Amino acid sequence: MSESLACILPLRRWKGDRGTYHLVTIGGETAEAIAAHALMHRLEFGTQRGFGSVKVMAEVGDTRWKTSVFPQNGKSEWVLLVSKKVMRAEDLAEGDPVPLALELL
Repeated sequence: MSESLACILPLRRWKGDRGTYHLVTIGGETAEAIAAHALMHRLEFGTQRGFGSVKVMAEVGDTRWKTSVFPQNGKSEWVLLVSKKVMRAEDLAEGDPVPLALELL
């Protein structure tokens, strides 16, 4: 059984050595639920995924895609990258509030 989460988060831009990325940072109770899911997965299967990531089905507006969220700051925050394809489809720009639904897989 998968768990579903929903939140509204601002879209941020992060510029790295290899390019510019758009992302949302997930904190609070939503981040705690993702961390608990990651812990249960590790206890059940004895391993964690690469970089401690968690597989999710993400949904923004009418756009739905399978991806992963990645832990930040010791799992008190999680990061979801938002592709240009999703940004175009949902007409998003840096700073926009993003209504995000996550299904933890």
